[in-house]
Amino acid sequence: MGNGVKMEKRELVSFVIPCYNSTRTIGIVTEEITKTMNEKMSQYDYEIILVNDCSPDGTTYHTIKELAEKDKHIRGIDLARNFGQPSAVMAALNYVQGDYIVCGDDDGQTPFSDLPILFDKLNEGYDVIEAKYAQREKRSLFRKLGTFMNESMATWLINKPKGIVLTTYWVIRRFVADEMIKYPNSYPYLGGLMMRATQKVTNVDIVHRPRLEGKSGYSIKKMLDLWLSGFTSFSVKPLRVTTVFGVILAFAGVIAGIVTIIRKIVDPSILAGYSSLMAVMLLLFGVLFVMLGMLGEYVGRIYISLNNAPQFVIRQKVNFGEEE
Repeated sequence: MGNGVKMEKRELVSFVIPCYNSTRTIGIVTEEITKTMNEKMSQYDYEIILVNDCSPDGTTYHTIKELAEKDKHIRGIDLARNFGQPSAVMAALNYVQGDYIVCGDDDGQTPFSDLPILFDKLNEGYDVIEAKYAQREKRSLFRKLGTFMNESMATWLINKPKGIVLTTYWVIRRFVADEMIKYPNSYPYLGGLMMRATQKVTNVDIVHRPRLEGKSGYSIKKMLDLWLSGFTSFSVKPLRVTTVFGVILAFAGVIAGIVTIIRKIVDPSILAGYSSLMAVMLLLFGVLFVMLGMLGEYVGRIYISLNNAPQFVIRQKVNFGEEE
């Protein structure tokens, strides 16, 4: 500048929004983000990366392109097939430019207007801020059970700090995102990747909004895939548990055999007991097949990783300049 005053570059906040059948909601979400950044966090610059996870409605990416054409802050990624929410987030993380990365939902449930609260906590020295919903919409028993199992699994397997709740609304520092994208394999588990990078994690209470329309895209299969990704990608504890369980059952079998022999010697009239024998066999075979299934899951995922199965495949992008 002619007066010699140098303009200080503002820090950049990158928003990552995985999109699935969100033609009617994503415009409302981006409008709230824009309003929040302009009115409450004007000290930051921002970008919004919308990732269409091969939505079957056929119009979500068209809507993303229209939004990107109207606003230079918005960038779009179109995945070639449905890879799931974690992979869609990973696709965006490979392109973010921000000093801070914010992830939220495309259905209007994420209160982006409360983002300053999360950033205030970030300034206390934390690396990851997870929104903890004080009030949530009514969910089915299945969804509640899935959430409980996911939280329990994360605490046990990936050394998640006790009491920390993982959600889809979070803020991380840039170095955490850089560490997360070093994971090249299929089946990424976002919580595990964060915990692998840092333990400076905390929750902030946020009110969960009702969904603008539709229902959750998380089916039983997707919830199971998420659960298995956490189980098999970041720990061998399940294999060790099955080993210990097998040893316990084998020991119990030996004791039962000894007791049976002694009873038969003491009282030869005692019958062997066909029904009890079948019950024991069914129990043991059931446990055995569960163990084999868990082992097979590990081997299968190792095989897929060795074959370099991609986390995501990008069909096209918008507002990425020369990268397109």
